[in-house]
Amino acid sequence: MKSITSIKKAKGNTPLTVITAYDSLFASLFNKKVDMILVGDSLNMSFRNEKDTLSATLEIMIYHTNAVCKGAPDSFIICDMPFGTYTDEKTALKNASRVYQETAAHAIKIEGGVERAHIIKTLTDNSIAVVGHIGLMPQFVRSEGGYIVKGKTEEEALKLIEDAKAIEQAGAFCIVIEGVKADVAKRVSEAISIPTIGIGAGNATDGQVLVWSDMFGFFEEFKPKFVKQYLDGASLIKTALDAYIKDVQTRQFPATEHTY
Repeated sequence: MKSITSIKKAKGNTPLTVITAYDSLFASLFNKKVDMILVGDSLNMSFRNEKDTLSATLEIMIYHTNAVCKGAPDSFIICDMPFGTYTDEKTALKNASRVYQETAAHAIKIEGGVERAHIIKTLTDNSIAVVGHIGLMPQFVRSEGGYIVKGKTEEEALKLIEDAKAIEQAGAFCIVIEGVKADVAKRVSEAISIPTIGIGAGNATDGQVLVWSDMFGFFEEFKPKFVKQYLDGASLIKTALDAYIKDVQTRQFPATEHTY
């Protein structure tokens, strides 16, 4: 299993692999395979069919993190802190402490740059490992009016570099960079000494993360530009389901070998 020390040493070396998981079954399939598993608040959309991540609660995240930890006991697990749970230092410390006390997660992740650096410092000063998250931040979707790619101007590029440096200085051990122009994500990665994990940020980051239902083709409503599908999961399931329905209706299942 990866440790924070080994994750930090991956900077500039073989890219880190990260995938989301929300339940014990899929987590068990990813266990020992990837470097880190993120229990993302993206579960609010892909698992709970909500329009954004904002209504995910701490209780929901703790529930799913526990399931993932049980399914992947040999993996480094990160729990996403949901919207509204780290609005100030006191609130963040209280809620992140709950995650540590009630799950076996190794770290938490929060969104925000310079404006959240003081919160990250409070957490890391209190022995809570933190993953930062800058660029396109899903918890900002309503205030920003949608999912907007960042790094299109030099001003935005400099702000992202400033954010990354502030998060590193506050004690985070790695940073997710989402929805950022590839050349800018490269500049951000080169400006700091901790690993960057990209999602829609090109291949010059120190690792990549994808939502499992996107990469395995289970989410059919749309496919983001940055997603590569490694499996046509939805079609495979539907084909298998059709075969099951046919077997039941024609009494081919259960057959003699399935009968006591």
